[in-house]
Amino acid sequence: MSATKSTEMSARERKKRAERLERDQRSGARSAGRSPATTIIVTALLAIVAIYFLVPVYWVIVNATKSTDDLFGTSGFWFGKEFLLFDNIKAVFTANGGIFTRWALNSLLYSGIGSILATYFAVAAGYALAKYRFPGRRAVYAFVLGGVLVPGTATALPLFFLFSSVGLTNTYWSVLIPSLVSPFGLFLASIYANAAVPDSMLEAGRIDGVSEIGLFHRLALPQLTPAVVTILLFQFVAIWNNYFLPLVMLADEKLYPITLGLDNWRAQTDRLPEFFQLTTGGALLSVIPLAILILVLQRFWRGGLTEGSVKG
Repeated sequence: MSATKSTEMSARERKKRAERLERDQRSGARSAGRSPATTIIVTALLAIVAIYFLVPVYWVIVNATKSTDDLFGTSGFWFGKEFLLFDNIKAVFTANGGIFTRWALNSLLYSGIGSILATYFAVAAGYALAKYRFPGRRAVYAFVLGGVLVPGTATALPLFFLFSSVGLTNTYWSVLIPSLVSPFGLFLASIYANAAVPDSMLEAGRIDGVSEIGLFHRLALPQLTPAVVTILLFQFVAIWNNYFLPLVMLADEKLYPITLGLDNWRAQTDRLPEFFQLTTGGALLSVIPLAILILVLQRFWRGGLTEGSVKG
């Protein structure tokens, strides 16, 4: 018995030493070729980028707690004499008959429906471009790449003339329909589908009698989850922050998204200084849904970043 126990203990010790050696080798491989100076420079650059993005958010949070007098009479990066955050938020929701709630619902409608449908169309089209061979495929791919390079502001006026000719301007459809197209999402989906969906899996599904639509929904789509989440998030943020297209398409204040509504309030600050606080408080509220969405979906992003990693 004692000999058996000693043999088992020695086997465990050898296994632990082997695992420890393997971890050390991995750590050494990761740190190989990375000098301390490089680490410091990269860390400093990342810190600068983080500050660049976080300072505006910090400014909005701080100034949403101030009165109009404190907004101009105190430092923009520290709190004022009174903490009026909840009073300012209440004023945002009650101003102009509670129109801010309508703007928020409009933004959720445009961004929610637009991002979901645009993501589905982009992923389906990207999967088709990656996994099917058909005449004109390269031309379609080049056309998609061209669409990625065209800014949305360049197409706003042509879209206005097009929608005006069919009587859809100043309606929800005039903002929603253009949001259903995502050239970047299609390009990203095609790249990801080409790498993440093996042809052998699709062939096995065809042998089992699965239809082409079933192959996409049952086999390919689960493999594309990280790409789906990434496209969904990018499209949601792009539609939520869209300003120029609603400005061109909409004339009715009740159809405005948050971006256009806040700009409407900002335009009134010359006559009514209290609209400074309404605009600042509204800007703070407008970033909360985006922050929540990013926090909820970030685990899918992490999964997507490690999808192609090699264990060893």
